[in-house]
Amino acid sequence: MGKNRGPKKRGTRRKPKAQPRGVLVGRPGGFGFVQTAEGEYFIPATATAGAFDGDLVEVAPFERRGASKGRARAGAGGPPAGAPAARVLRVIDRAHDTVVGRYEVAEPFGVVVPADPRIPYDVFTMRADAPEVPDGALVRARLTQYPTRKSAACGVVEEVLADEAGAPTAGIDLIIGRHKLETVFSEGALADAAAARLDAEGALAAGYRDLRERFVFTIDPADAKDFDDALSLDFLEEDGLWRLGVHIADVSHYVPWNSSVDLDARRRATSVYLADRVIPMLPPALSDELCSLAPDCDRRSMTVDLYLSDRGDLVRAECYPALIRSKARLSYEQADAILVDYKEAIAAGDDLSWRLVQCSRLAKLREAARAAAGAIDFATTEAKVALDGDGRPTDIVLRRKTDATSLIEQAMILANETVAAFLDERRFPCIFRVHEAPAADALGSLVPIFQEFSWFTPVMGRRLVAGDAHVIQEILEASAGRSEGELVSSLLLRAMKRAVYRPENEGHYGLASEAYCHFTSPIRRYPDLVVHRMLRAALTRRPEKFDQEVAALPWIAEHSSDMERVADTAARQSQELKMVEYLQDFVGQAFSAVVSGVAGYGLYVRLDCTAEGLLPVSALGSEYFAFDPVAYTLVGQESGKRYRLGQRVAVVLTAADPAASSLEFALAGGSSW
Repeated sequence: MGKNRGPKKRGTRRKPKAQPRGVLVGRPGGFGFVQTAEGEYFIPATATAGAFDGDLVEVAPFERRGASKGRARAGAGGPPAGAPAARVLRVIDRAHDTVVGRYEVAEPFGVVVPADPRIPYDVFTMRADAPEVPDGALVRARLTQYPTRKSAACGVVEEVLADEAGAPTAGIDLIIGRHKLETVFSEGALADAAAARLDAEGALAAGYRDLRERFVFTIDPADAKDFDDALSLDFLEEDGLWRLGVHIADVSHYVPWNSSVDLDARRRATSVYLADRVIPMLPPALSDELCSLAPDCDRRSMTVDLYLSDRGDLVRAECYPALIRSKARLSYEQADAILVDYKEAIAAGDDLSWRLVQCSRLAKLREAARAAAGAIDFATTEAKVALDGDGRPTDIVLRRKTDATSLIEQAMILANETVAAFLDERRFPCIFRVHEAPAADALGSLVPIFQEFSWFTPVMGRRLVAGDAHVIQEILEASAGRSEGELVSSLLLRAMKRAVYRPENEGHYGLASEAYCHFTSPIRRYPDLVVHRMLRAALTRRPEKFDQEVAALPWIAEHSSDMERVADTAARQSQELKMVEYLQDFVGQAFSAVVSGVAGYGLYVRLDCTAEGLLPVSALGSEYFAFDPVAYTLVGQESGKRYRLGQRVAVVLTAADPAASSLEFALAGGSSW
């Protein structure tokens, strides 16, 4: 009798193997790279499967049967030799629902050629659907069908951005189009703004305090038009205290909840400061005129009086609406000049100079107290491109922190904290500015990088991972003035979580504030306008639709956070575009640069003017360079040559492409500095 082997085991269904996922980073030429948990993959132009730059994709690595498939070959501007290659299996999440580009008539189609060279797919529209669009216009098209291996991308023209794609302003128009920024106010909003009136007597009758005799002054950038904050300073002999008045434009009086001008402002959520223009949150009749605290003009304000000891300690504060008249308007450069050379002016009894000097002294005391509490000061360098009357770049101007900018900054921070605390203590509705502590893994990832620098100690590393704000400041101070100083500041800044708006008070890590809100810029930020309304309601009475606005606070906070990110990105891209335009005249010249980023496909290098570009790995030599994602290094497998973050290198600018807002470099003489 044969052995009973039992029932046969049925074949089990194998669970499909999870494929790597990541965001496609496209490159001009159609190819790209995807960074996944399994590593970085090169995606050939023929294997993108209709994916666009920025799309979240699933990829399948090629079998490694030879350099032609399994590993990429080095090429000019291409991947590193031997880099693992893959193909896109599918797009999980699309980053683009619209494309901006040049409209070309090709009956019966209108073909939109993307302005972004990282999107290598033309979008076909039907000419009959938009016969009025001129050939060569700059347009935004909404995608109705994404490209596949068998079909083209299709769409409809959504907006004409400019009649000529080659116009001098076209680059900025493209950025506006990509981010869908509103540039035209509704008729209702314009009518609301035109109908607004100051009515000084009405303000006083309604309980505004008359502060027009105070010496009030403004300090702003030289090219500013919307002055939404002003200061005053007086010494009160009877109390032995300094009274620092922070006077903010009373925008809420002119922009009531759910009015036409309010609805426009709420959608925009912020003014956008581009390289060649400002897209305001409010119509110019308000932003540049009636709300702007221009000199020698009566203006409504929400005022916070901060009573400070001679050591800079806040003793008490008071908030109220007021009527003010600015006596002086200064640029930051003018204010700094006074702070450098003030003795003769003070001796002559100049009312402005001694106030500036005392404001600066108190600001330094406040800054020191804030640092002792754990506030973090990132001494960043801001680059702004100077333009001529036609919008062409003439120079790159670097802006750094000065005594005048610190004076304003410290006054505004204290006013914001005071208003937030006032509303929070009364449990009154508000939109708070929240900054959470950085994640331990984000800070921990910096330790291997900082260990490369002699000043970084093991104790610093342990405290950094623990999120100690004081050690972050120590690291910033230790690296300041060194070649890696700005890089260290940049990496720490990237490790920070982004500050956001929320209807709950959760504190501000970076400022070491228990409660913080944005109150000081209601002309250009919608959350500040909301805070003004809440403060007025807390001080006087709740308006008719107050509960309706309170119910909308969570949505307003989230929307404002999103639009802030959009505005910041658009502003940065506009400056980068003009930098690239400016540097076109310097192609072939050598520069000193710092390695600001490392990837498998090359090094990102930053010039002293803050312009950044790619030094492709193919320009480092013919050998294979291995990418270490932990230490952020590229190491030559044959020579052992090592490139790391913060390293200073000599480079030559080889290409400047305004259409892609990109710079490309090669090593100068094949050596680093």
